[in-house]
Amino acid sequence: QAQLLESGGGLVEPGGSLRLSCSAPGLDHFRRCPVTWYRQAAGKEREWVSSMSSDYRGTYADSVKGRFSITIGEAKDTQYLQMNSLKPEDTGMYFCKATGGSWQGTPCPEGWGQGTQVTVSS
Repeated sequence: QAQLLESGGGLVEPGGSLRLSCSAPGLDHFRRCPVTWYRQAAGKEREWVSSMSSDYRGTYADSVKGRFSITIGEAKDTQYLQMNSLKPEDTGMYFCKATGGSWQGTPCPEGWGQGTQVTVSS
């Protein structure tokens, strides 16, 4: 099990944007590995938000489709969840999960991030 590091949460007004990071320090192929994002609002069950497969196909919950996207950047060990047009109902703790598999024959990790809080409020 890998321990992933998350960051990027915070307080934002409705309509604003945040970019969450999910890192596997030292794993230079992690940005190509399958990752799933979940969120959990206070008093509610954890819900699936988005997944990126090993062939770079992103899938999204209907509630975030068109507003959220999984992206990669220059950091080889990091993936991002770009969240735009945020709504109050997007408030919650966001978790990334690495789901294993492989990229070009190199094993990908499995594990959870510690979570990062997103609060959308005016």
